[in-house]
Amino acid sequence: MKVEAVELRIVRMPLRFPFETSFGREDAKHAVLVRAQADGLVGWGEVPAMAAPLYNEETVQTAWHVLRDFLVPALLGVELQHPRQVRERLRFVRRHHMAKAGLEAAVWDLYAQQQGRSLRELLGGVQDRVEVGVSLGIEATVDDLVRRVEGFLAEGYRRVKVKIRPGWDVEVVRELRRRFPDVPLQVDANSAYTLEDARVFEAMDDLGLLLIEQPLGEDDLVDHAKLQARLRTPICLDESIVHPHDARKAIELGSCRVVNIKAARLGGLTAAVETHDVCAERGVPVWCGGMLETGIGRLANLALASLPNFRLPGDLSASDRYFEEDLIEPPVVLEPDGTIRVPEQVGIGPRVRLDRVDRVTVRREWVRVG
Repeated sequence: MKVEAVELRIVRMPLRFPFETSFGREDAKHAVLVRAQADGLVGWGEVPAMAAPLYNEETVQTAWHVLRDFLVPALLGVELQHPRQVRERLRFVRRHHMAKAGLEAAVWDLYAQQQGRSLRELLGGVQDRVEVGVSLGIEATVDDLVRRVEGFLAEGYRRVKVKIRPGWDVEVVRELRRRFPDVPLQVDANSAYTLEDARVFEAMDDLGLLLIEQPLGEDDLVDHAKLQARLRTPICLDESIVHPHDARKAIELGSCRVVNIKAARLGGLTAAVETHDVCAERGVPVWCGGMLETGIGRLANLALASLPNFRLPGDLSASDRYFEEDLIEPPVVLEPDGTIRVPEQVGIGPRVRLDRVDRVTVRREWVRVG
């Protein structure tokens, strides 16, 4: 298979509700969509970077530049036997994991279509449905947050994750636990604290949380190990794990007991599967995180989350959690039992609605061989 041309698009999709974390507020989802052509087929991938470098160093604009000027030209016209070769081909570019992941995802979609198989099957997925939870941002008041939780539980979501930051943490979580004593609950700090704030998390240790996600620095393993030794509640690492080797190091150091796997953060589906395997071999459960992806990225995440060691509900909410109208048809929907079906069709599954993509596109460009 040779990729003959790639179209890049920056899209902006208004969110149904603003989403606020410890590092900022989003009213719309920005992303770079990657549309690759080969052998008469079209494959889609998504770069779910933010408009500003707040989650990691990447943005939609840096991803556009790196894809257009470096990554896509390095892949065009190259004979590929398997999508796993993409990572090695792009290794000359340091980091820029999300940009690489979007391009690699489009190649995985192409390859799956060429083979007449689903992405789930190619990745080694074994589950036809995955348990999902809902991720809630920081609200104006605790009562507002409680109402949001009530609404999503009524829709059938099995687990609730809430964002925290200094000043919006222990008392908020304590009130949620009081109001929802039996709901699986976890918190996500997005690196907003330091080891000096350990008492914040010690105060949460008796609240029966599933886990505490990324409490300390985005590049830290050592202080997380010190904090984990003081807690019964499992620490889960997100931003600190940008390579399968990081997962191995974190587990050996005792930095975490759970890992959040995001293909975009790790540089692609290939690295995500390897990270899954590293954790499985060491008995550490994983779950699939999200970046407010459109349906294109969400479908790839669902295929990934069907692997056997994804043992906790993921942030893979239905399309209508974030968008009035998604870019795929049919949309991702929540089943009555709190699961989402993993597509069985070839490739990523449901078709991409190009007319809808056109409506939200703010920039587009083709990169071709020659």
